[in-house]
Amino acid sequence: MASSLSGLRVVDFSRVLAGPFATMLLADLGATVTKIERPHTGDDTRSWGPPFDPGGQSTYFQSVNRNKDSVTLDLSTKDGVEVARQAVRGADVVVENFRPGLLDGLGLGYAELSAANPGLVYCSITGFGRERGAELPGYDLLVQALGGLMSITGTPDGEPQKVGVAVVDVFAGLFATVGILAALRHRDATGEGQWVEVNLLSSLLAALVNQGAAFTSGGVVPARMGNQHPSIAPYEVLPCAEGDLVLAVGNDRQFGALCTVLGTPELADDARFATNTARVGNRSALRAELVHLLATRTAAEWAKELTAARVPAGVVNDMAGAFRLATELGLAPIVGLPRADGTEVRLTRNPIQLSATPPAYRSAPPQLACD
Repeated sequence: MASSLSGLRVVDFSRVLAGPFATMLLADLGATVTKIERPHTGDDTRSWGPPFDPGGQSTYFQSVNRNKDSVTLDLSTKDGVEVARQAVRGADVVVENFRPGLLDGLGLGYAELSAANPGLVYCSITGFGRERGAELPGYDLLVQALGGLMSITGTPDGEPQKVGVAVVDVFAGLFATVGILAALRHRDATGEGQWVEVNLLSSLLAALVNQGAAFTSGGVVPARMGNQHPSIAPYEVLPCAEGDLVLAVGNDRQFGALCTVLGTPELADDARFATNTARVGNRSALRAELVHLLATRTAAEWAKELTAARVPAGVVNDMAGAFRLATELGLAPIVGLPRADGTEVRLTRNPIQLSATPPAYRSAPPQLACD
C-alpha cells in the first residue's frame, strides 16, 4: 500500500530515545531513515540491558529503531564529517540531539547544512534549550524532577516518584514529529526548509496540561495525591475483596450508575456527593463509603458489572494483561519483524490508523553496521 511519507529521506544523528522515537514514527509512515551511529558501540541503548530479546538484542534499542538503515561514521574525523555532509545534501530531514553547538563546530549545524540544502528541515532536540540551559544534561529522570512531574507523582507521604517509563523523551519525540511534519507542509507550499527545535523541559511543561494550568491560570501549586485526581472524584484505585479496582467517574450520571450497581442509589442524592465539586470536597468520606461497599466482591466482578452499566472501571493489569486485553479487543498490538539471521523481533504496533496510507513494518531494527 502507499505510504504517507514515501520518498522522504531522513538522516538521523540522534541517540537513545526522543530522537530515535521521532524518526521511527517517520519511518513507519514511509520515510527512508538512515541512522548514523558511532563505530563499534553505536547508539548507547544497544548495550542497555537486560532485558534482551531471544536474538540477544537490547529490547530498549529495538523499541524505537525499526524500519531504519544504519551507517557507522566517526564524526571526529574529516572523512566521517564529509560523508555525513554528502548524505545530508540529498536529504529532506535531519534529526539530532547532540549537546547544543557540537554539530556546528563540525560543520554539521543548521546554518551550514541549510546553505547547501535550502529545503532542509533540521530538527534539534535538547534537554533544556540551546542557550542558558545548553550545558545541562538532558536525562529523562532529571527532567521529570526539575520539570515538576515527580512532585505530582507518588503518595502524599512518600518520596517523589518518576513515571515508570521515560515519558518526557516520548513527549519530546512526539512534539518533534509534529514539528517536522508542520515544517514539511510549509516546505511543500514554499520550497523553504526551517529549523525545528524541541527541548525536553518545554515538552514536559506542555504535557502537564491541567496540572500546569492549575499553576499558570489558577495560582495553585499541585502536590502528590497518589492515584487520586485533583479535580474529579471518585477517580482512583480502590481495594476490593480480591484485587484493586480503578474507578474513573467523570460525571454525575456515571456516579449515579455506580451507586446503583453498588446497591446504594441513595448515595447519589447525598448532598456531600451529589455533584463532582461536592465529591471532590468530600473525597475522604466518599472513599470510606466506597471501600466499605466494594469489600464484598472481587475487583474483576465489580469491573464487569460496572462496565456493563457504562461506568469507567477496570482492574490493574500487568504488562501481560495489558497486551492480552488489546489482543482481545482486536487491536493487534504486536507486530513481528524477521531478521536476516532467522530470528524475529516482536514490537508494539504504531497506534496511528490511516485508511489510505497506514504505517508499514518493513524491517527489523538494524544490526550495527560494523558487526
